[in-house]
Amino acid sequence: MATLYGVGVGPGDPLLLTLKACQLIANSSVVSYLANEQGESQARHIAREAFAQVKIEQQHIVIPMMMSTDRTLANIAYDQGAASIEAALNSGLDVVFLCEGDPLFFGSFSYLLQRLSAQHNIQVVPGVSSVHAAAAALQIPLTIQSESFAVISGRHSDAQIKAALLSHDSLVIMKAGLARPRILALLAETGRTTEANYLEYISRDNQLINRDVEQLENCKGPYFSLFVITRARDLTSVSYP
Repeated sequence: MATLYGVGVGPGDPLLLTLKACQLIANSSVVSYLANEQGESQARHIAREAFAQVKIEQQHIVIPMMMSTDRTLANIAYDQGAASIEAALNSGLDVVFLCEGDPLFFGSFSYLLQRLSAQHNIQVVPGVSSVHAAAAALQIPLTIQSESFAVISGRHSDAQIKAALLSHDSLVIMKAGLARPRILALLAETGRTTEANYLEYISRDNQLINRDVEQLENCKGPYFSLFVITRARDLTSVSYP
């Protein structure tokens, strides 16, 4: 029985692909990924080192994603993409779907999983998430000992973001670009501005790290951005429960 593989390609650095992801991409007869209206695919670009190892004839199923907030258009794109993938699976071909970051962490693969899991064999290959890549770039532990930790999205309401800032020691706010002015205001309101870091395009050539968000422009930022907020800690000593 043919298998659909949801493969995480990581946040941007092609060397952050796992060995399993690289092997699957290089040896699969069918590879699928999202692409914009210009035919550009972030996931395919990230996986370029793996594609350089391909030595077989490879079919590509491209799922077009238009820059639109219209859910109907997005659903149509995923419906059509799922149908093309299903046709390949029904013909006995394994399909590798590339997903930026991790397939099941704010991942586009979730929408295909929902459409195809009932009828087909599926496996998921985890990838390095932008959250963990951000912590590595900052060299800041996301959480230690009894600290609480949460991940939310800039798409949440002001009340939800404020509640998370007040409730958790460590917090990552994903998809922060469009919400950046709101998040900066909420950081100030909750007294957590000095504990916040802001990152864009993590692990990519144009990566930006801002450790002093008071100097950050109060305007919208790019889609690939996030805030990492952590409490001040003394890590010179270790205590156990």
